[in-house]
Amino acid sequence: EKLAQMTSDDAADSLKIVPFRGDYYALRPEKRHLVRGMIYPVPDPEFPFLGVHFTRLINGDVWAGPNAVLAFAREGYKRWDIHLGELAETLTYPGFLRLARKYWKTGLTEMYRDYVKGAYVAQLKRYMPEIEPGDLVPGPSGVRAQALERSGLLVDDFKIQHGSRVAHVRNAPSPAATSSLVIARMIVDDVLQRTDLNLARSYSPNMAAVGW
Repeated sequence: EKLAQMTSDDAADSLKIVPFRGDYYALRPEKRHLVRGMIYPVPDPEFPFLGVHFTRLINGDVWAGPNAVLAFAREGYKRWDIHLGELAETLTYPGFLRLARKYWKTGLTEMYRDYVKGAYVAQLKRYMPEIEPGDLVPGPSGVRAQALERSGLLVDDFKIQHGSRVAHVRNAPSPAATSSLVIARMIVDDVLQRTDLNLARSYSPNMAAVGW
């Protein structure tokens, strides 16, 4: 985001990266047999977040989560991670103010579940009734770099922004890692079309795969 603001004329106001923290719980070993695959809720089209779900890892561990609460720092992996400058940037961004005004009840509900384990577990019990609070121990946390438009719209698609000599991938939602080579090929094709460099005849799709 910072690099885009420095190198793209329209980047300063067009998009803002807002950090959302997601916390997981892990099932105790004696309860892992309850989950033998992936269990997901029906997604809410209003939000780009998947909702809490069960994920069985290749080592047999089972994670439950994550939630989605506003992080108070770009690297805010814990509740107490606070960066006042970064938090102020988020809270004063017009897009965030519009988002908060529209979904304040949802935000408060997520914060409540974040602090009250029983409320978190109640959400999991909707599709795993056998789960009890004592079956879960704290797991890892992650931070989602969520792109937010000035209008308050949560961006849930790829967003590529061009400067005079640089192309920025401003938003790359899941499964960006899975499709990274295809994304690279798309970016290279787009850059070639926008420039007057005489590279089109020598370019091949394999160049994208090696990071050209």
